[in-house]
Amino acid sequence: MKTIVCYGDSNTWGADPSSPNRFAHDVRWTAVLARELGNDYRIVEEGLNGRTTVVDDFNEPNRNGYKQLIPVLESQHPIDLVIIMLGTNDLKARHNRSAADIGQSVSLLANTARATLFGPKQSRPKVLILCPPPIATLTEFDGMFTGALEKSREMPRYYELAARWSGSDYLNTGDYIHSSNADGIHFDQDQLEPLGKAIAAKVKEIFEK
Repeated sequence: MKTIVCYGDSNTWGADPSSPNRFAHDVRWTAVLARELGNDYRIVEEGLNGRTTVVDDFNEPNRNGYKQLIPVLESQHPIDLVIIMLGTNDLKARHNRSAADIGQSVSLLANTARATLFGPKQSRPKVLILCPPPIATLTEFDGMFTGALEKSREMPRYYELAARWSGSDYLNTGDYIHSSNADGIHFDQDQLEPLGKAIAAKVKEIFEK
């Protein structure tokens, strides 16, 4: 059985943009991924609301993805693949980060994961970088994400570079889904199925190499 760790933020956790609730376990994209891949895979859902790539957030402490990455991976090894989908929270105005900055931080996370010996028989795990889709219509988050729209549209270019720099695989989720106009940053339920299926197809491709 292959183990896949899905390391992300609220969109991996399963936040519902139209309510304060979390989507049911069986409809989240991680559950779709598990169904598509079958019983030969173990999917570890490691999503945390507000998680950044490398930023310490003074309004939301304990959300630095770089600081948490090694403990999370060590607790789950042996790991065959780490899927990283982070960066949306880095777009918050208070962090003052460019798309290039965020892409470089994603590369750091991928390189950090690949440098471990947490794969099977102390090998190095594979990494799949997912670029989040662009920001949509912001409602109550408009002030928090001032200036984020244009940056989010630039992110695919830098995430693809991040994958190249780190020797990782890459998928632009914006080719398959869009963010919700209910809040601008999360995914509506009807986007979870196509997202999970697109990721599953990419994962199969990775393991067939």
